[in-house]
Amino acid sequence: MTNFKQALITNIEGNSQADGPGIRSVVFFKGCPLNCFWCHNPESKKIEPELWWDREKCIGCGECIKVCPERAISQDNPFFINRNICKLCFKCAEICPFIALRRVGKKMSIDEIVQQVIRYKPFFDTSGGGVTLSGGEPTLFMEFTSALLKRFKEEKIHTLLETAGLFDLKQFKLLILPYVDMMFFDIKLFDASLHEHYCGVENNRILHNFILLKKEALSGNFDLLPRTPLIPGITDTKKNIQAIANFYNKHRVKKITLLPNNPVWINKLEKLGQKEKFDNNDRIRKFYDKEKEKKIKDLFYEKGIEAIFG
Repeated sequence: MTNFKQALITNIEGNSQADGPGIRSVVFFKGCPLNCFWCHNPESKKIEPELWWDREKCIGCGECIKVCPERAISQDNPFFINRNICKLCFKCAEICPFIALRRVGKKMSIDEIVQQVIRYKPFFDTSGGGVTLSGGEPTLFMEFTSALLKRFKEEKIHTLLETAGLFDLKQFKLLILPYVDMMFFDIKLFDASLHEHYCGVENNRILHNFILLKKEALSGNFDLLPRTPLIPGITDTKKNIQAIANFYNKHRVKKITLLPNNPVWINKLEKLGQKEKFDNNDRIRKFYDKEKEKKIKDLFYEKGIEAIFG
């Protein structure tokens, strides 16, 4: 398995306690088949490299302007970079002294990723942690992800996959499932048309994959934990929550994770050259209401489902 499609990696976080049990390293893949309206990692949506500009780090030295062959950079541009003419040569990022400009998404070999992660193995072993593959969507790169997971298993590292669930199940069971200890599987919206509206695709395959993988998980070979984001006015409506709770109950789900909206992601849009879609009073710009969290947790509890917050 050497001619697989190369994945791009946006980041490897070395000391996370929020992406699975224990202390973990998180490998973030770039590229996702969904286009969620509220994506908390918008830099991981596109499968191609992108240029990131951080206004707060920029000292206005002008070195990037001098080296840009397309003259795409200007202090007069509200987004600093004219992305319509930028050819992504990344010469500006290479010369930026304060990393205000940087490339998002780089090729890393299996060996490079494993070597960066394995140095944390003593922390994994003492805390019950391991490595988490996140994104983006790691299953876009089935063979690459399979080879990476296999290497981690050879190093006796606990593996966790975070997924939106839109993949070919036959390939997934063949290439990825044998090397996964735990899976976080996102169920965002139950209604297919709403899912297509807010996430760019219908959810029929996602729900189908979840049902079959939930049955597989009963074997005890891996753990499956569904997650539902709480996005104000979109996923947290009573109708959607009740529909998802009924779905979980029908398929014998006893524990889930709820992911309350965190508006920090909105600040990433400018860095990617994207305009914000929300005014200052939009609820999506606020941290999620604690009282609403409790009410939603109670709705799941009524169905016999324990809901924890991630």
